[in-house]
Amino acid sequence: MSIWFGEPSLDWANSRRDGTLLNELGIEMTELTEDSLKGRMPVDGRTRQPGGVLHGGASVALAETLASWGATFTVDPAANYCVGMEINANHTRPVAEGWVYGEAKPLTRGRTTQVWEIRITDEAGKLVCISRCTMAVLAKPSEY
Repeated sequence: MSIWFGEPSLDWANSRRDGTLLNELGIEMTELTEDSLKGRMPVDGRTRQPGGVLHGGASVALAETLASWGATFTVDPAANYCVGMEINANHTRPVAEGWVYGEAKPLTRGRTTQVWEIRITDEAGKLVCISRCTMAVLAKPSEY
C-alpha cells in the first residue's frame, strides 16, 4: 500500500528547483516507490570540499531535500505543510566523482511529526552517508 497522499508529481517538484540550493547542487528527485522517495546529486565542483571529495554538507542537503519532499508528499497539501526540525548524518565513505543516490523512507508518520531515514550510496551501491531527519507537520494558516 502506498504512503503517498494523492498522486505526487516529481516533475512538479523538480520544476520548483530554479533559484534554489537544489538547482545549484544539481539535486533532483528521480523515483517514487510504494514507500520511498529517491533522488540523486552529482559529485563535482559544486558539491566537493577542498580535499576533493563529496562535502558532508552537500550530503545533508540531499538528505533533507528527500525527507522534506517525502514528508510533503504524504500529507494533504490543502491542510498541512512540512518543515525540517532536526537532521543528523554519519558519513561513511568518501566519493570523488560521479553521482550519489539517496533513498528516503519514513520510520514514523505521526499527526504532528514524521521521522525519515535517508541512505545515500555511491554508483556501486556502497553506503556513503546515513541520515535521519525529523519533520514537523504543520497546519496551513487560514487563507481568508
